[in-house]
Amino acid sequence: QEAAKYEKKVMVLDFVMPTPLGNSWGLGGTCVNVGCIPKKLMHQAALLGQALQDSRKFGWQFAEEVKHNWMTMTESIQNYIGSLNWGYRVALREKKVTYENAYGEFVGPHTIKATNKRGVEKLYTAERFLIATGERPRYLGIPGDKEYCLSSDDLFSLPYCPGKTLVIGASYVALECAGFLAGLGLDVTVMVRSILLRGFDQDIANKIGEYMEEHGISFIREFVPIKIEEGTPGRLKVTAKSTKGNQIIAGEYNTVLLAIGKRDACTRNIGLDKVGVKINEKTGKIPVNDEEQTNVPYIYAIGDILQDKLELTPVAIQAGRLLVQRLYAGATRKCDYVNVPTTVFTPLEYGACGYSEEAAVEKFGEENIEVYHSHFWPLEWTVPSRDNNKCYAKIICNIQDNERVIGFHVLGPNAGEVTQGFAAAMKCGLTKEQLDSTIGIHPVCAE
Repeated sequence: QEAAKYEKKVMVLDFVMPTPLGNSWGLGGTCVNVGCIPKKLMHQAALLGQALQDSRKFGWQFAEEVKHNWMTMTESIQNYIGSLNWGYRVALREKKVTYENAYGEFVGPHTIKATNKRGVEKLYTAERFLIATGERPRYLGIPGDKEYCLSSDDLFSLPYCPGKTLVIGASYVALECAGFLAGLGLDVTVMVRSILLRGFDQDIANKIGEYMEEHGISFIREFVPIKIEEGTPGRLKVTAKSTKGNQIIAGEYNTVLLAIGKRDACTRNIGLDKVGVKINEKTGKIPVNDEEQTNVPYIYAIGDILQDKLELTPVAIQAGRLLVQRLYAGATRKCDYVNVPTTVFTPLEYGACGYSEEAAVEKFGEENIEVYHSHFWPLEWTVPSRDNNKCYAKIICNIQDNERVIGFHVLGPNAGEVTQGFAAAMKCGLTKEQLDSTIGIHPVCAE
């Protein structure tokens, strides 16, 4: 859409390979269809359940038993996603961007082949190409994983309530899904190989794990599944082995959800070898320079498939827009991949911007950073008297640089809304002194 503004002739190829269970979706990529959008809406469904419980203490009286209907929720969410898919198609048409629901692969210099779902092939040539194919969930490569397990690609449109669920993994996707499933009243267990939320601040990650355990989610730690098979009718039997020894355990669940954190970059089957684009053989990710250019000058890449960059939708959108403005509008601004705010929508939300404590120590040295932290109790939780001192805020400052804030972390309700404003301040070079001189809004979590 950005390139079309500059009257360029633009074409978009978008094709979703169905999941092993046969699910696919419309225009808009992972975030819209099987990522941020349905995830946040299901998280909201769980928060509403908690709000219902709290409401009695605030004087709301209701006698009837409160139940959750999975189908009503998924239908409402899928209808909304359908409206977004349609909106994208209309927007492309209005901007005169050609859209083909076809699978693209390079076949030679400046040339791609597009194959639609009927198998019809067409060749196209272009002056420049932008690879933005994203990633898909990875399977374990154990007996029964593809036959019996769901991934996040299947969960959000699941046509039945998942029931007793085992979530395999400790990625943010694993913990978010485990959190909202438990919040809808399901029996949820999380099987963790090693640590929670690898790559995030570990102090916070452990607090999230503790909170989830206190709210009825079971954790099986230091075990990995070795096989999944049919158990008693309507159930799956999962056999797992200890990562520390030879202990074997087994359990039965209605649903097994795989969310092991490492996703597969969709770069290996698009003919990159035919045009000489280098990829990291181990991860499938594409190394680019600071202008998102691959080793082949006319081919660019953005989003989750970039090596050593953040896997976040708004980052890809920003990088894409800036790239087009540099190519066609004489702009020079490059994408900032450091001070990027993000939020993990676990039952207790976690907002972060900048460095984790571990990363700050590694980069600046322990003696050069100062960490300020505090537990707090949201006012709205006091009347229902729940979770005293479970919310937490911490900032990491660089002593050498006038105590500039290089890491911001908050664990509590509406963490995303809170973090967004502080991210703008950090882009402006926020220091501890400036933070201290800012007057808080009473009585809110951001204060």
